[in-house]
Amino acid sequence: MPNRNIIIATRGSALALAQANHVFDECRHLFPRLRFEIKIIKTTGDRIQSASLAQAGKSLPKGLFTKELEVALLRNQADLVVHSLKDVPTELPGGLSIGAVLKRADTRDVLVYKDHAGNKGALPQLAEGALVATSSPRRLEQLRSARPDLQAQEIRGNVVTRLEKLAENNEMDATVLAAAGLDRLNFTIKDDFLFGDAVPEGIRAEILESEVMLPCAGQAAIGIEVRMEDERIGSICSRLNHFNSHQAVRAERALLAAMGGGCSSPLGTLAVVEGEHMTLRAVSFLGNAVQRAEAKGDVREPEALGEEVSCELRV
Repeated sequence: MPNRNIIIATRGSALALAQANHVFDECRHLFPRLRFEIKIIKTTGDRIQSASLAQAGKSLPKGLFTKELEVALLRNQADLVVHSLKDVPTELPGGLSIGAVLKRADTRDVLVYKDHAGNKGALPQLAEGALVATSSPRRLEQLRSARPDLQAQEIRGNVVTRLEKLAENNEMDATVLAAAGLDRLNFTIKDDFLFGDAVPEGIRAEILESEVMLPCAGQAAIGIEVRMEDERIGSICSRLNHFNSHQAVRAERALLAAMGGGCSSPLGTLAVVEGEHMTLRAVSFLGNAVQRAEAKGDVREPEALGEEVSCELRV
């Protein structure tokens, strides 16, 4: 049915909808004669809000935020699925692929913390033994590399929910959020304070540079999953795709796959493209000791670069 609407599937969270609407606007701009519509699908991860993401590899199934969307693709109930690429397992169902990656946003994380007497500044000046709420082993391990005294507590929910929990919990000092997610939800950082709708009073924010906090594989990238044999959708994806961003996340995801890790693994990685070359850095807490590695390779061979860095991490 070539004349039917092209269905863009997404989760229903505010961030997911912001990303899907961005893709929708791009599609409408690039293909004004085609008709697109957004379809919201609830995933397993949306339903089990009380589950521990830190235990995802042990007690929860893979694809918490992707499975139902992929089923819709396979059943021709959707044509493009919009993902936060960091949530997408490195192994996709047969017949599906990442057809496009939009231009990547800010890959950094943000330390969001309370402005009170015990916290005299950002990460180096957080109170001794400060409690940081995060469900990410990657974030926690890197924070503790800089501040071994920090205490941890799990937290779940969308950005607004996490900000509310931070403000309302007297024992909680800080949390960590992705810069790209904050930006897509129209939050801003000015004079070390976080501004935006529903930001509680007295919430500060500090960008964590990659030297302190490497992101997870695919962070800040919007990925579009499609059926591999769908040529019509493939031609749309070829216009949406940002080559350098796609190659960078391919290298990061190849590294993650080679390390046997999942979306919640204590592994940070970042690929940066410069001309025809790409540099991939990584830090792993998968073993008994922290391992760091870096390598440079051809931008056209991202998987080879990911494999090379994974070998260095396993030495």
